[in-house]
Amino acid sequence: MTILDYAFMQRALLAAVLIGITAPAVGIYLVQRRQALMGDGIGHVAMTGVGLGFLLSWSPVWMATLVSVVGAVLMELIRWYGKTRGDIALAMLFYGGMAGGVMLINLAPGGSNANLLSYLFGSLTTVSQEDVTAICLLAAFVVLVTVGLRRQLFAVSQDEEFARVTGLPVRALNLLTAVTAAVTVTVAMRIVGLLLVSALMVVPVAAAQQLSRSFAVTFAVAVAIGVGVTIGGTVTTYYVDVPPGATIVLMAIGVFMLLTALAAPLARRRARAAALETGDPAECAIPATRDPSGKVGV
Repeated sequence: MTILDYAFMQRALLAAVLIGITAPAVGIYLVQRRQALMGDGIGHVAMTGVGLGFLLSWSPVWMATLVSVVGAVLMELIRWYGKTRGDIALAMLFYGGMAGGVMLINLAPGGSNANLLSYLFGSLTTVSQEDVTAICLLAAFVVLVTVGLRRQLFAVSQDEEFARVTGLPVRALNLLTAVTAAVTVTVAMRIVGLLLVSALMVVPVAAAQQLSRSFAVTFAVAVAIGVGVTIGGTVTTYYVDVPPGATIVLMAIGVFMLLTALAAPLARRRARAAALETGDPAECAIPATRDPSGKVGV
């Protein structure tokens, strides 16, 4: 029998493809906004939603989505109004979300911390048809927002003040980005896990930035890397029996390290080519540098 003969692997691979698309698609805006760890915080809050799902005998995916969205909105409100004590409020939100999830799932009938493991670190065999349906619907929302509003979201991520001057609804777009990130976390938690999903949002984007400074190219390459590592990690998990979330993240980091190693020679080659075109010696050519902020150009 082949890997696709098993229904649970068909569901897992479909979920992996959707996760590989959505996580980098949202992550590129978080990296631009210097909020790379936002997904990690939302993952902590989502644990309360998972616990509520078990306690109320409702879908943990949908309940985690609801709680994550509320948590993401609170994070944005804290960022706007929290000022000097905003970091303390965020810490209480994150760790309260984690503690709440552990407490609620233990209060649920027949619940225990063991039930959380598949949500914390991902699992192939526990992805149900109901989960796949929820993931498909949520992923469609994420793609619609990140692709359909890419120009507006990019403008706000680059410079909020300039975006505000041009008439864009900055706060509404910031809230939409936060909500989309929350939805992405719940999309990814069944395969990658709540504690590792943030890495899949950030690492493929960082890897893609090694090859291009164009937003469109970086977006496309990041999504390609995301899909590649999620499928690769899922297939590897089937044959080797290793945790899917950890495998996917380690593969993404491996791609990042490979592209980083290739980026320096490519930059030197481009500098030499530019020097030959201008007639300047290569040693006089201005070396390729990266914006220290890590932001991507249009």
